[in-house]
Amino acid sequence: MDRIDRFLNINRNRVLQTSDNIVGVGKGFKITNGRHTDKPAVIILVKKKLPEHDLKRGEKIPPKMYDLDTDVVEIGEPRFLSRTDYVRPAPPGVSIGHYKISAGTFGAVVKDKKTKKPLILSNNHVLANSSDGKDGRCKIGDPIFQPGPYDGGTEAQLIGYLERFVPILREYTHSSCPRAAALERIGNNFIKLIKPHYKMSLFKKTSVENIVDAALARPIRDDVITPEILGIGMVKGVKEAQSGMKLFKSGRSSGLNSAVVKAQAATLKVKMGSNEEVIFADQIVTGPMASPGDSGSLVLDENNNAVGLLFAGSESSTIVNRIANVMDLLDFEF
Repeated sequence: MDRIDRFLNINRNRVLQTSDNIVGVGKGFKITNGRHTDKPAVIILVKKKLPEHDLKRGEKIPPKMYDLDTDVVEIGEPRFLSRTDYVRPAPPGVSIGHYKISAGTFGAVVKDKKTKKPLILSNNHVLANSSDGKDGRCKIGDPIFQPGPYDGGTEAQLIGYLERFVPILREYTHSSCPRAAALERIGNNFIKLIKPHYKMSLFKKTSVENIVDAALARPIRDDVITPEILGIGMVKGVKEAQSGMKLFKSGRSSGLNSAVVKAQAATLKVKMGSNEEVIFADQIVTGPMASPGDSGSLVLDENNNAVGLLFAGSESSTIVNRIANVMDLLDFEF
């Protein structure tokens, strides 16, 4: 490899100027018939591999340069990726959303445990419009856009369909008690006489606790998504959070950030909207590493092991579902 390093130091700019199709040059090991060998080579990175008869004079890459083996690798045309742009295949870490919401983050590509088909992981409030499963806020099969609607996503940017979700249970739910229903009818008949545009509804206070804010979408085709998380790479495994552990996330709004675990097994009151609180239990609390729009980001340790799913936060903290709970309730694997 030392000889290749010397070659690159002297000749890299000349190689880059050889052809518009060449976008980079580096070092690595030659690939022959799809198999990696142990033979060091100068790697020529091109937008597209072209047949020899389409190459102009001087554009053909010789099998050797200064007695060094060469290998041509197609990588497309590199460009800066905006996390709020339309991109295909879409990587985790970019904007996504149910057609009725603003935008959140595409968290990860996971596999359905039964079918082994790839699915898109994010929050309920990103892919299922914060639904409790009975409120009509969403239905299975609803369109999912990438980017999310706030970032310009429309039917033309369809990436998938809502597959399943874990309902978000509110502190107050609509009462199904017959007496409450009768009282509603009497009250609404009276209200109709004096305020015809108003309606009364009775809600029952509950003691329910949520443990995840999570949902899955089915991509329209497997090739519209890629599993490599933007700025992080592939998920290597799954780990439990530990106090003091450094965690990372790649999100739509604030990009790649990190924070340290402050608390585990936490039960918290989380604000939904302007005047509604929802209880979440068994949560991970970290230092600040998220902004609005980062909801749905997968949270990983320093070795790219999935630890949790980001769903809430403040200026001084970030709240994360344990990934074991998310996997169990949505029945998927990495």
